[in-house]
Amino acid sequence: MLITDQLIDQACADLKGTCGGVRNDYFGLVYLEREFGLERESALTQVAFGGNDYGLDGFHFEKEKRNLYLFQFKYSESPAQFRQSFSRLIDAGMERIFGGAKSQDQQSNQLLLQLKSCMVENEAAIDRVLFHFVFVGDPAEAEASQVLGKLREDLEGKSYLIQQRFGRDVTMVVEFRSARTRKVGAASHLRKTHSYPIQLDSVIARSGPNGERMTVGFIRIIDLYSMYQEMGQRFFERNIRDALPEHKAVNQSIERSFKRIVLEGKDDPSTFVFNHNGVTLSAETLDESDGQFKITEPRLLNGAQTITTLKRFLEHNGGNNKLADRKDALGLVQVMCRIITEATPEFVTTVTINNNRQIPSSLGICTLTT
Repeated sequence: MLITDQLIDQACADLKGTCGGVRNDYFGLVYLEREFGLERESALTQVAFGGNDYGLDGFHFEKEKRNLYLFQFKYSESPAQFRQSFSRLIDAGMERIFGGAKSQDQQSNQLLLQLKSCMVENEAAIDRVLFHFVFVGDPAEAEASQVLGKLREDLEGKSYLIQQRFGRDVTMVVEFRSARTRKVGAASHLRKTHSYPIQLDSVIARSGPNGERMTVGFIRIIDLYSMYQEMGQRFFERNIRDALPEHKAVNQSIERSFKRIVLEGKDDPSTFVFNHNGVTLSAETLDESDGQFKITEPRLLNGAQTITTLKRFLEHNGGNNKLADRKDALGLVQVMCRIITEATPEFVTTVTINNNRQIPSSLGICTLTT
């Protein structure tokens, strides 16, 4: 049965006196009843009425499919209505839902308490967490939105919280769905959290005005390249400029440096870091234990042309025996690296812009900023 205005209005009239909330809340209630065949008494415990929702309007656990569904409902044809919902989930909701005790809110709404109870009771049976953004418009329009696309990537970056909560790999899926046509947008799957051990030398750290954290050290360029190999363009998600074309002077200068260090042995690997301005990353977390570091969900804010030039260098010389003979030299090449953590997406955007304002000059890689 299609969800109609009459069904929503009737549910609102019947229950508003006891449940409160707004009309949109009853859209979510009717959706759960119709989509999963729930009795009203059960559906009422899986929908939020009123505010303090942290971007979560409802949930449902389907034991047979081992799926935990988390919902945001908008009785609107406009996908732009989801912007604030995404932001609440990113800024606080994911921490409140999946984080530890220190991130919990003593004023949590009843829905959040019900969800946590559900996860405790069924944690061994949950293989997938599916975020469904349900409205009455066209999912294709939501998929085409650059703003929603960026917000979805930010939300997916929080997938590590799900893995930490369950202590294993749990698939994360984000979908836009129409309650009117039952059309579904393209699903984005994250079957693992991107975490990497890295070697970080001579480390110092500073704090920002609102708890942001900047860790500075020297990182092997081959470690950055390994992240790019696995993550692809997602690794460059926050870079505001594409890598410069291959023929540009800066890229050619970088490639000449790789050639002199790796293939010809004319320069010591340690010289590279002196002639390079360094790179900047953002990350969800940077953990340290006994001098060993692990970075989770890294994004390259500047340094794209360095990584893409290295990729071209390795591809162009794939059949060169000298590359295989002197691969250890490449492993010694480092760049200075700043890693930003504990920061909001807006703060990271500002850092990205400011890190890409410098203009390369004829001096080559000593002025490299992207």
